[in-house]
Amino acid sequence: MIQAFNHAGLSVTDLGKAVEWYGDVFGLRLIRGPLTLDVTAPGNEPPADIFGPRWKRARIAHLATANGIGVELFEFGDPPAERRSENFDYWRTGIFHIAFTCPDVEETAHRIEESGGKRRSGFHEVAPGCVVCYCEDPFGNILELVNRSYEQVNANRGD
Repeated sequence: MIQAFNHAGLSVTDLGKAVEWYGDVFGLRLIRGPLTLDVTAPGNEPPADIFGPRWKRARIAHLATANGIGVELFEFGDPPAERRSENFDYWRTGIFHIAFTCPDVEETAHRIEESGGKRRSGFHEVAPGCVVCYCEDPFGNILELVNRSYEQVNANRGD
């Protein structure tokens, strides 16, 4: 039985800028790192096993939300991180966005736009009192902003 959602891992092209951006825009706090992972360093057998034989080096930072959910930021160095040209392949399987609960969706979207990200959608009321907006960070990761918890939006809807 799963007890709680633990963390999401995002690939970025500049770890320092990403740590600062997620701190400034969402208030995430750095709890560990940045750390360098290198295939030749003792103790780095897990990443070598996870990422496979092509992987040689990465940097990682561990951030946390106000309620303790983790966001891992990875900057892959060898092979180097590349920004996807099409980053919203929602019709393909796999994760296509992560969502942040924020009290003021419009204000948060505005901060995203002012700080190098972009807004991908308008503001939509998807349930009574629940507003969502899709954005992306400066590194191409898709973010959904929502002003209610997941349970508040979806429980007892009856549809």
